Amino acid sequence: MDFTWQGEYFETEFEFGTLKISGKEAHGFRPFQLMVSSIAVCSASVLRQVMEKQRMQVDSLTVTADVTRDEEAANRISAIALHYVIKGSGLAEKKVEKAVSLAAKNCPMARTVEGAVDLTETFEITE
Repeated sequence: MDFTWQGEYFETEFEFGTLKISGKEAHGFRPFQLMVSSIAVCSASVLRQVMEKQRMQVDSLTVTADVTRDEEAANRISAIALHYVIKGSGLAEKKVEKAVSLAAKNCPMARTVEGAVDLTETFEITE
């Protein structure tokens, strides 16, 4: 990947399109937003795959990321709390809980920050 400075932001090209990254929201995605997005979406995607492999019907899945940053340590991300809202039919709480645990062990983005960011996951089931 190559990133080129464009005055107010860095820019890179991917197959899907152009990505602009900046410390200022007016000029592009902020680096912490991209990191949190990567972890949240990777975790939710792995969870959906695990649930489907376990023959659970997932009609919709939303993940909310609550981010804690440490201002005294360069504003680093210190914690991310992911909360999944899962809609489907016949979803047993114990099975979903097991799927969440299994997904956490198999998300490469979450595993990358393991030990550096406190990552917690909760869920609720709606039908």
